[in-house]
Amino acid sequence: MSRIEHIFEASFRDAQDLLSLYVGDAGIQATHVNLAERIAATFQSGGKILIAGNGGSMTDAMHFAEEWTGRFRSDRKPYPAMALADPAHLSCVANDYGFEFGFSRMVDAFARPNDLLILLSTSGNSVNLLRAAEAAKKIGCFVFGFLGRGGGPLLELCDQAIIAPGTTADRIQELHLMSLHILIEATEELLA
Repeated sequence: MSRIEHIFEASFRDAQDLLSLYVGDAGIQATHVNLAERIAATFQSGGKILIAGNGGSMTDAMHFAEEWTGRFRSDRKPYPAMALADPAHLSCVANDYGFEFGFSRMVDAFARPNDLLILLSTSGNSVNLLRAAEAAKKIGCFVFGFLGRGGGPLLELCDQAIIAPGTTADRIQELHLMSLHILIEATEELLA
């Protein structure tokens, strides 16, 4: 086996092992169900989802939001979900206030009581996500975290969270993205 073949085999096995841990954790599965029910209830009551993350987690946030405002597998009405990912806003706030306020300023602008804030972080240490969670709590939003590596300080600011197993950001993000896709599928069933 070549070195390159070994990389593929080892990485796929690592991902498979982590997925088995994730799926086999009854607490994680129950939390997924609770989140699907909360998303459905948020939409049914006229609320919205705000979602944020940094780097690859930001692209996952954007993807999750567009699946709601566009469509997932079949046609249905759009639902109000927004990724906190406007580059003009983020660079403006970073310049005027500091990078750590980029998400919290958007939460202050757009969040209302009973909205849902979902935060994606492979470490739970990002100051801009910590400030977003604090802002959401003051407004009266439910804060959910998709986290990794023990959850970091962000775990304490979440009303509920799922901590994906794994030690590298890529494996954690892969589990987060899979969860986001399945959440849409499950929530659409609840909303049908």
